[in-house]
Amino acid sequence: MSSEVSDGPGFPPTAWSHRDFEALLDTIPAGVVIHGADSRAVYANRCAHRLLGNAIGLMHQYPADSGKVPLLRSEGTIRQVAVCFTECTDLKRIEESLLKSEERLRLAMQGSTDASWDWDVNSGLVHYSERWWNMLGFPPSHGERDPVAWRTQMHPDDMPRVDAFVDALVASDDSTYSLEFRLRHRDGHYVPVLSRGFVQRDGGGKGVRIAGTNTDLTAAKEAERRIHELAYFDYLTGLPNRRLLIDELARILPRCARNGQSGALLFIDLDNFKLLNDTLGHDAGDALLREVAGRLRATVRASDHLARLGGDEFVVVLEDLGTSEAEAIQEARMVGAKLLEALARPHALDARPTVSTPSIGVAMFGAGALSVDQLLRQADLAMYRAKAEGRNTLRFFDPGMQAAVERQVELENDLHDAIAGRHFEVYCQPQLGIDGRLAGAEVLLRWCHATRGVVAPNEFIGMAESSGMIVQLGAMVLAESCRALARWADDPKLREVTLAVNVSAHQLRDPGFVGQVLAILAATGAPPQQLFLELTESVFAHNLDDACAKMNDLRAHGVCFSLDDFGTGYSSLAYLKRFPLSELKIDRSFVKDLPGEAHAGAIVDAILALARTLELDVVAEGIETSEQRDFLVARGCRLLQGYLLGKPRPIAEFEAGYGTAGVLPGQG
Repeated sequence: MSSEVSDGPGFPPTAWSHRDFEALLDTIPAGVVIHGADSRAVYANRCAHRLLGNAIGLMHQYPADSGKVPLLRSEGTIRQVAVCFTECTDLKRIEESLLKSEERLRLAMQGSTDASWDWDVNSGLVHYSERWWNMLGFPPSHGERDPVAWRTQMHPDDMPRVDAFVDALVASDDSTYSLEFRLRHRDGHYVPVLSRGFVQRDGGGKGVRIAGTNTDLTAAKEAERRIHELAYFDYLTGLPNRRLLIDELARILPRCARNGQSGALLFIDLDNFKLLNDTLGHDAGDALLREVAGRLRATVRASDHLARLGGDEFVVVLEDLGTSEAEAIQEARMVGAKLLEALARPHALDARPTVSTPSIGVAMFGAGALSVDQLLRQADLAMYRAKAEGRNTLRFFDPGMQAAVERQVELENDLHDAIAGRHFEVYCQPQLGIDGRLAGAEVLLRWCHATRGVVAPNEFIGMAESSGMIVQLGAMVLAESCRALARWADDPKLREVTLAVNVSAHQLRDPGFVGQVLAILAATGAPPQQLFLELTESVFAHNLDDACAKMNDLRAHGVCFSLDDFGTGYSSLAYLKRFPLSELKIDRSFVKDLPGEAHAGAIVDAILALARTLELDVVAEGIETSEQRDFLVARGCRLLQGYLLGKPRPIAEFEAGYGTAGVLPGQG
C-alpha cells in the first residue's frame, strides 16, 4: 500500500507513514479491510478485528453490502480495494421491533370498533382511517374528496362547543383529551361518538398534532336510554313511575312555595281491581291498566304530571292553579270530575264491556311547607275516605283525617305493647237453657289500657286482624280459656259447661293453627269436647278446602265448632252441610227487632227450622228484653244469651258465681 495519498482536488499530496495511516484508521468507528489484487485481505483496522475476528483471514471477496473504495495505480488500474462497514445489529433489532409494533397496532385496530385519525394542527391536514369512514357509511376513498370531514359532518349544534374545546386544548398543557359530539351518517341520521386521544406539543408547549380514535356510542346511548326508562318509567303503561314522580314533586313543591302558586295531587285507585284481575285474569287486568293510562293522558293537560305508582294506583299532579286556594280547590274538583267521568266509561275487556270506577283522593299544596311524603300520605288518606264513602267519588284531604290516622297508629303501638305485656282480661258471658240453668259461656276479651281504661273489642279487634297481631292475641285467649276448662272439669257445677272462643279468619288460615290448638289442649288438660271454636262466615270466603280440612282435623280430636253471626255474611247451605258444625248463633241484628218486626221473625223461624233439619244447636245472642226471650223460646230456641240473662264478667268472678262457691245474684 502506497504511503502517498491524494487529499483530493486542490490539495497537495502529503507524505504519510504506514504507522500514521494505520493509527488514523484505528480511530474511526467503522471496520476497514484492504484487499489486494487477488482479493485477499491484506490489512484490517482495529474495529474490523473486533467485528470480524478470525474471519478476516477467510475473506476472499468483497462483501456485497459493504462500502468499497478502489485504490488505483498511476496508470489507472486497481491496485487494492478498501472495504468499509459498520455493525447494524442494533439497527436490525430496532427495525424488527418497529415492524412488530406496526403489526400489533394493525391487528389491534382491526379487532377494535374504534376509528383512528391523525390531525396536523399547523397544516390542517387530517388522516382518516378506513373505519372512520365506515362508521359514517362512506367508502374509504371518500376521504380524498372531503379532507375536513370532521367539521363538515359534525352536527351544527355541536360545532361551537367543539371549536371552543379544541382551542382551549391546543392552548393548554394537557396531553390527553376526551370529548363527545355527533357526526352525520351517510343516510342522514347522526352518530354519537366519543373522541379520545393524545396531544403532541412543540418546544414551546403549543399543541401541533392531535391523534386519537372515535368510538361509536349508538349502542351505549340506546342502553343508557333503556336503563333510564326502566328506572323512571312504568314498563306496562309507559307512564312515569313512583321514582320519577317523587323527583318531579321534589322540584315542584319548592317552586310553588316560592311563587305562591297552588297545586293539587290527585291519588287515583281503581275500585275492585283485584276482583276483576282474579276473575278475568292478569292479561285483562294489564289491558285495563293500559286503557286507564290512555284515558288519563287524554284527560289531563300536557303541562300536568301523570304517573303510575304501582298496581292500580295512579297520580295526577296539577301545577299553577293560581294564588287563591278556593279557586285552586275548585279547579282540582273540576279535573277530578273529568277523571271520574272518563274512567267510569265501560272498558272492552275479554270481549265484553267492563266497568271499573275510580276512587280519588285530593291533597292541595302551595305556600305552606310540605314534604313529598306528607303530600302523598294526605292524598292516600283522602282516597281511602272516598272508598269508605261509597267509591266512585272524590274526597279532599282535611286535617281530621291525619289526626284519626295518628290516633290509630298510637293505638296500634299500644296494642302491640299490650300483647307483649299481657294487659288483657278474659270475660265470660253466660249462655242459659230455657230452664234458666247455665249451659255454656262465650269468652270475651277486654283490654285494660293504662290511660284509656277498659277498651272494648270493637275498638281493637279489627286493628289486631289487619296488623296480623290477632294470631298471637288469639293464641293467648285460647290458652287462657283452655286453662279455665281444665279447672272447671273438677267443679261439679261447671264440668258440663261449654266455652265458646272466637277464632278469626286470619287464625284459621295460619298453617300452624291445628297444631297450636292441639298443643294448648294437651298442655292444659282441657276436655276438647267442651271447647267450641266460634267462626264467622268470613272464614268461608277464601280457600274452602283448607278451612274444611282444618276443621275436620280438630273435630276428629273432639273440638266443636259454632257458626257466629249466621245470616249476615257469606250464607250458603252448601257449607252448612259440608263443614263439621255443632251450633249456629242467631245474630243480634235479627234478635233486636223481635218480636214486632215480621221479616226478622221470619228469618229466625227459617234459621231454627234449618238447624233442626241439620241437627244443629242454636244460640240466640243479644237478648235484652223478656219479649225477645219469650218469642225465641216459643219458636224452639234452646240456648239464650244476652244482657237480660247475664252480663259479661271477669272469668274469676264468673267461676265464683256459677261454680261450687256460689251462684251470682239473680241467677238460678
